[in-house]
Amino acid sequence: MKDTVTMSVSPIIGKDGKKCAYVSFEEGARCAEGKIPDCAIISNKGFSQEEIMQLEDYMRKELKNLKKMAAGVNVMRAFMGKQ
Repeated sequence: MKDTVTMSVSPIIGKDGKKCAYVSFEEGARCAEGKIPDCAIISNKGFSQEEIMQLEDYMRKELKNLKKMAAGVNVMRAFMGKQ
């Protein structure tokens, strides 16, 4: 039985004058990190190329929701475990 892919979203950060956030996908020992609004996987350990394409497609389809999630991340609350 396969593990469930879990996803987490970083808070919005400013980088090179642009705002972005990172989306992490994990399944067991496999992990991948994507960047929004680019909707591109920037690091991958264990996912197939087809799965990476599916994750990027998911980020494109859910971009509006992912942006809302990133905007709603309270760093101190997350750090303190009180989400």
